[in-house]
This record gives sequence, structure tokens and C-alpha cells, in this order.
Amino acid sequence: MSESAIVADGLTKRFGALTAVSELTLTVDPGQIMGFLGPNGAGKTTTIRMLLGFLKPTAGAATVLGAALAQAPRVRRRVGYLPGDLRVEPGMTGTELFAFFGRLRGGVRQGRVDELVQRLDLDPSRPFGTLSKGNRQKVGIVQALCHDPDVLILDEPTTGLDPLVQREFLTLVTEAAQDGAAVLFSSHVLPEVERMASRVAIIRAGGLVRVAAVDELLDHARRRLEFRFADPPQPGLFDGVPGVVDADYEGRLTTVTVDGPVGPALRAATEAGTVLRVNPIGDDLEDLFLSLYQVDAQPVEVA
Repeated sequence: MSESAIVADGLTKRFGALTAVSELTLTVDPGQIMGFLGPNGAGKTTTIRMLLGFLKPTAGAATVLGAALAQAPRVRRRVGYLPGDLRVEPGMTGTELFAFFGRLRGGVRQGRVDELVQRLDLDPSRPFGTLSKGNRQKVGIVQALCHDPDVLILDEPTTGLDPLVQREFLTLVTEAAQDGAAVLFSSHVLPEVERMASRVAIIRAGGLVRVAAVDELLDHARRRLEFRFADPPQPGLFDGVPGVVDADYEGRLTTVTVDGPVGPALRAATEAGTVLRVNPIGDDLEDLFLSLYQVDAQPVEVA
């Protein structure tokens, strides 16, 4: 497939006076992992439901693998979907659920199901209603991946997973993309998005704030550095240093916020005295994300 596997073109959804999603345009290509970021209420789940045909857009259009899924049941079998809150009949076991979805999709390889169950350390014989949140999430992941879909749409997929299972899940999704699947996943866990996604779409109040490559975003992210000096530095040390937008002096400890390359700040610090330690503060992508959600921030041009 050479064309985009997921296409949102001017998607808009209004519920009465509330505009949940506004003129959202987004594409995800085969083999690409797109992180979809935004706080609760930003419009992520509403967008996903329109892509899947669960909600009818007020305006705009959505296609997956070239079709509107509400009118294309044959295309649905090529899509893997994990909702943010998976609901299953409490008495149904994982094994029964996988068989049920397998029949709907025209069959799945039992060997693939067994592989996923083993890699996620899941007991599929237990009724869904007896499972912890993490194990319920594992069931959802297996059903989304077991038919080797061409498109994966995942809504907060790592919720409830322990760190080791999270790592295995990220590996599974990366493998799916390497095999050509287009992946769109929403998340609040910014470090995992930074590790896994090639591009990121950030949504705020129903509208896109930015769509760009992760590396491009990080190149423009503000960074915070904590310098610990052998002796208290002179106040104003970082005044006029290129890229430094703020400096907080507390005795031998100085915290500097840098917009752009950190080299000039590092040179200024080392030339001023003995630097005992330099620590980065926070996560680069998280800092950028939070800056885009400031009350007075304006949406930026979509790349």
C-alpha cells in the first residue's frame, strides 16, 4: 500500500453547542506509528470513534484502508482496535473471546494467538470478570493483534500494564509497524510515545496543535538543566546567553531553561566556575507538551 492507510479530512463533531472535534486533518501511512496526544476531553477518543465509524461526523470525512468503515464491514477484519475501556461479558474467557473475534474476521492463526498470550504472560482460561485491569488490558491487546491487522488503532493501550509488559507491548507494536501496519495510538505516557512513535499529533480542545516528527519536536523543545557549582555563581551569570530564557539561582544550585541548543549555557557555566554536576529536569517531550497547553498558547501551524 502506497497511499495513507488512515485519513481524517476536516473531521468535525458537534454535540449540540459543544464542538468536540474541529476540522481535524490527519494521515497515517503504512509502516508508520503515530502518537495521538492530548489530555482527557481533548477529543482523542471522539476522533478515533469517527475513524472507526462508531460516530458519524458532523462535517468532514474519515477513511481507513480507503473506505469509510461504517459502510465497509469487509475492511474491518483488517483493522485491530483496542478501546480505552474494553468491555467483555464477565463470564467469557480470553480463549472464548479470541475464538469469537476470529470467526468474525474469517479466522486467525492459533499459533499467533498462543505467541501473544505467552509474550504477554496472560492466562486466557480465566473469565474476564475475574481479571485485574492489567490482565483485561492484555486480553484487549491480544484480540487487537492476533489477526495481524493492516491498521492498528489503540486508545490508551498501556493503561494498567506493569513496566515489563509495557515494554513487550511496545515491541509488539513496533514489530507490527515493521511488517507494514499503520498504527495510531492515543496516550498520556509521553516517554513511551517518544520511544515508539515516528510522528506525533497533539490535540487541544478538539483542534490539532501540531503534527510533526518526534525528532523535529524535540529539536524545538525547551530543556531545563540543573547546575550544581562548587561555589555559588554570580547572579546574572546566564543573562544574555543565547537560548537561555530563564535562570533561577539558589546558592550553589542554578536551574536554567534553554530554548534551542544547550551548548552556550554549558559553556557559560563551565567558564564561570567549577561545575560539580549537570542534571536534566523533566522529559523533553513532556515539557513541549505542557508548553503547548498553556492557557495563552496559540495553536501552531501543522507540519
